[in-house]
Amino acid sequence: MEFRFLNTQAQVGAMNMAIDEAVFESIATQKSIPTLRLYGWAPPTISIGYFQSLEEEVDLDSCKKMGVDVVRRITGGGAVFHEHEITYSIHIPQSLNLVPTGVLESYEAISQGVILGLKLLGVEAKFVPLNDLIVTQNEAQKKISGNAQTRKNGVILQHGTILLRVDVDKMFALLKVPDEKLKGKLIESIKARVTGLSDYLAREVTFEESLIAIQKGFADAFPNVKFIEGELTQEEKASTELLTKEKYSNDIWNRKR
Repeated sequence: MEFRFLNTQAQVGAMNMAIDEAVFESIATQKSIPTLRLYGWAPPTISIGYFQSLEEEVDLDSCKKMGVDVVRRITGGGAVFHEHEITYSIHIPQSLNLVPTGVLESYEAISQGVILGLKLLGVEAKFVPLNDLIVTQNEAQKKISGNAQTRKNGVILQHGTILLRVDVDKMFALLKVPDEKLKGKLIESIKARVTGLSDYLAREVTFEESLIAIQKGFADAFPNVKFIEGELTQEEKASTELLTKEKYSNDIWNRKR
């Protein structure tokens, strides 16, 4: 069984989401083979979940001042600040029976790729329902990866982040908090519950080092799959360009309720 491997490096948020959708649709119509993609974000971006309100979740003025983009995902979940991280997306036709049909079980099965990749870096992570990966640091359980999933036309798309470094203060300068009085306590709570690879390993972990490890981790998690280096098809590139311009860069999509 063959999967395509894409390394699209760091892209603007709108293009990252457009690539995911273009590949998703291409695989659903059997024009492309199943695909694993690893990528980054430039400039830093906040992605909000499909069901969230942009105005209620994000301080748009602060984002503009700090040069941070904002984009809506096609997957659910909460707002995520993407800066120092590596992100993966994997598109798996359900007909392959490669992962369980249940949502929780499929999350755990796909997350094994990240877990095994982190192990190669010297990080022992474990899956915690519904969709997080945690590590033990200073006797505390801390989140190091969050994941989200959607299904359509017989294809599972799961994407997730692996944090390299965490800047909680910057994140909360960009997000809105319902109760400002509790903001300080919330920031301290997140600092105590979230970590990045560089902090955990007490050394600088680069994007490229992480990319190699996560790619190998997915190969180990799916031993019956052969991952072949590839690139977007011409049709996917055209679709990406159109989706970037007309959907993911458009207020109609990003501000929808």
